[in-house]
Amino acid sequence: MAKIVTMGEIMLRLSANGHKRFVQSGSFDVCYGGGEANVAVSLANYGHEAYFVSKLPAHEIGQSAVNSLREFGVHTEYIARGGDRIGIYFLETGASMRPSKVIYDRAHSAIAEADVSDFDFDKIFDNADWFHFTGITPALGKKAQAVLKAALEAAKAKGVRVSVDLNYRKKLWTPAEAQACMSDLMRYVDVCIGNEEDAEKCLGFKPEGTDVKTGALDISGYEKVFRGMKEKFGFSCIATSLRESYSASDNGWSALVYDGREFYRSRRYDIRIVDRVGGGDSFSAGLIHGLLVYGDHKKALEFAAAASALKHTVEGDVNLVSAAEVETLMSGNGSGRVQR
Repeated sequence: MAKIVTMGEIMLRLSANGHKRFVQSGSFDVCYGGGEANVAVSLANYGHEAYFVSKLPAHEIGQSAVNSLREFGVHTEYIARGGDRIGIYFLETGASMRPSKVIYDRAHSAIAEADVSDFDFDKIFDNADWFHFTGITPALGKKAQAVLKAALEAAKAKGVRVSVDLNYRKKLWTPAEAQACMSDLMRYVDVCIGNEEDAEKCLGFKPEGTDVKTGALDISGYEKVFRGMKEKFGFSCIATSLRESYSASDNGWSALVYDGREFYRSRRYDIRIVDRVGGGDSFSAGLIHGLLVYGDHKKALEFAAAASALKHTVEGDVNLVSAAEVETLMSGNGSGRVQR
């Protein structure tokens, strides 16, 4: 299997129990997660040598975050230690017409204050096959942008394939800030992943006829946007998940890919949501795995769509399913019958 490097922030997640509101909660469930860390866990589950790069405090909470990655087989030797704090986010899970809610407490986290000198990127990317990052990392601030750019330059110097999940976060930066930064970083990227909001806010491309709030999808609008992105940035592959939001509890789920020659839409799934956090990360990981293992963008997309559909049934940030389980769903077995 491949050596895959991801880099970003891992956070402490504090979740209200069940579907309680924050104001009802006398305690919170604890787990750890973050875009690139979630991708690393999925890829380790699929059998790859997954390495997560970040910076965490040397205290016990920082060590707990490291341990949470090691538990699932992610390599952690490239995580720098130091800084004052780990980022925190609070999650309230919605139901029916009430949406989920996230509150961040991540300012001045260790990775946001990290320096390029904290990392030996020449060593990190030695014999690496793939590097993945998200738009969340540069949104953390100028220092994080400098670290990320150094990583991208080192990765490309060693011929490593690079993917990005655009992952726009309005609580971290404005569309103008995102476009100024992300457009510059796209020259390093081979595979671009992002939904309709990400493409608009990060790169300035807006699909016509799509409304994420109503669940309306117009695939022709995506095709026009993907062609424009291909022409401007030269991506070898562009993909997006397609979420039809009927409510906070029930969604339609499929995906679309463009390889510069043809468009392909995956099978569609109806999902009863247990936990939607990390759904996009599981899609990215599935696509990376599929492109590496199958070498076919259509089959890779089907794997990514099935993997991310399954993630919606798993509590926590990370997708704790195996490649075999994903392939079973790909084959059409989605009955949910007990496996004996």
